[in-house]
Amino acid sequence: MTGAKTNPRKLRSQRRRSRHGCWNHLIVAPLWVAYDANLGTLLRSCDAVGACLAVPRTEHYRKALTVGDTLRGRRPCIHWVVPTKEEWLAEQRAAGRRLLAVELADDATALPRLGPAREPTVLLLGHEHHGIPDQVLAGVDGCVEIPMVGWGASLNVAVAGSLVLYRLAGLS
Repeated sequence: MTGAKTNPRKLRSQRRRSRHGCWNHLIVAPLWVAYDANLGTLLRSCDAVGACLAVPRTEHYRKALTVGDTLRGRRPCIHWVVPTKEEWLAEQRAAGRRLLAVELADDATALPRLGPAREPTVLLLGHEHHGIPDQVLAGVDGCVEIPMVGWGASLNVAVAGSLVLYRLAGLS
């Protein structure tokens, strides 16, 4: 029967025999977010595509992950950003990872033109109102812009990150 619902447990057991470990290929780094609920949504998107989440080891982020953890402890890989965001980003660059920022920028790649990540990539997401700090943007390998036809200037960080993450994972 077309369109019939499938039992979620049965579907999971057929498609996903076990949870993924750290593939260290796609890392979503919402390093400047303000709202707790966005981290739970990003955590689910990371789980869906096999990506890792990187967040600062602060009370704000720990609490947000606890509150937003709808996966009930079956979290995907979480990378703790220590000792500082700047030093962690420098480590990622030194390790050969590509740094991409979701941001409005003159030379940004439009989301529909973004292809799957062919190299280890860190996806940077900024504050819902202020974006990514200018000094960080100066050091990224590229920016991705999400085209919008409405009046809004941006999407919330979880939606924006999820859209770009699916493209980088090659799933859209």
